[in-house]
Amino acid sequence: MTRSRVVLPLPFVVWRWTDQTHNVAVQARTALGCALDRLGCVGEAASDVVWAVSELVANAVEHAVGPYEMRLRPCEERGIVCEVEDGDPCIPPLPKFSKESPLSPLEEDRGGGSDSLWAVLAERGRGLHIVHYLTNGHWGFQGWESGKVAWVRLPDPDRR
Repeated sequence: MTRSRVVLPLPFVVWRWTDQTHNVAVQARTALGCALDRLGCVGEAASDVVWAVSELVANAVEHAVGPYEMRLRPCEERGIVCEVEDGDPCIPPLPKFSKESPLSPLEEDRGGGSDSLWAVLAERGRGLHIVHYLTNGHWGFQGWESGKVAWVRLPDPDRR
């Protein structure tokens, strides 16, 4: 059975939520995964985008005020952009990114006992590194007076 790709009108709101919404990351991943599947974006590239956007959603909820919105829109460079909008105009300082996996331990955290192990396993401070790594640097922020958008460019499903 051949699966046909669905053409959704873009821009397309995938999901909206507030500060009171529970299980935000899970709901965001599910909503985006379903939308990407309908657009024909499947496989590892789609999984990477869902994980990257999940990091942006978590950052928005933790560091910005709502309401929040996740949407898909067309990209001038033949593709689709996923945006996560929040109500905070402040763009976070961007860390220095390396080509290495964001989950690789820092040199100072290698071979130093349990404290170093806990540093490697820390769940804090790696979100933008993960986004950068999973999107090959095809992401960013755009801000204005009343809020900002964090965006990720998706690979074109026709170029798989």
